[in-house]
Amino acid sequence: CHPQLEGLCSFLQLSTCPEHLLVCFCSWLLALTPDLSYTSAAILAEQLFLRRVLSLTQPPSRHLMAALASFCSKYSQPFCRVLVAAVLQEPGEGAEQTKLVCELVEECLEPDCVRLVLSQVLEVPLSEKLLPVAQAVLGRQEVLPPELFDLLVLTLCRQAPAFATSLNYAKLVTAVLTMYQSQVS
Repeated sequence: CHPQLEGLCSFLQLSTCPEHLLVCFCSWLLALTPDLSYTSAAILAEQLFLRRVLSLTQPPSRHLMAALASFCSKYSQPFCRVLVAAVLQEPGEGAEQTKLVCELVEECLEPDCVRLVLSQVLEVPLSEKLLPVAQAVLGRQEVLPPELFDLLVLTLCRQAPAFATSLNYAKLVTAVLTMYQSQVS
């Protein structure tokens, strides 16, 4: 019923509904049993949040943050695959989007999704915009699988010349060396 779900979202104009109603809708979604399928949750993440988040030019409202946090609490995998991936791949500065992803990483996402966000950061060319997201992930002090940690270190080493004057890059390298000093040789 995925085309029907997209059609229903369009019919209900969920992508443009007032943000206070978005909070109510997300609360209703969380109460559903059984839980939504992964695909249904991904469609809803896209329909409810993607346009709103990508168009942010100022910090999100408290209603939008509440809706995002509640949706993330139950459907964080599809949320990360749809919304966080889109934000990370969006060209340009995207300062508000980056801050939003950092806040979600720091406060809302489960450890497995925090690792997923780091793997998503490492899948795209590293940029000044992505450095704070990686820093937020490391700030959670989650145990990283060896292959993800190795990819992080390799990426940081390869990108060093491009970020020779970047304070964010220096902070990120310092965080890696501090938090994972026993793994760095």
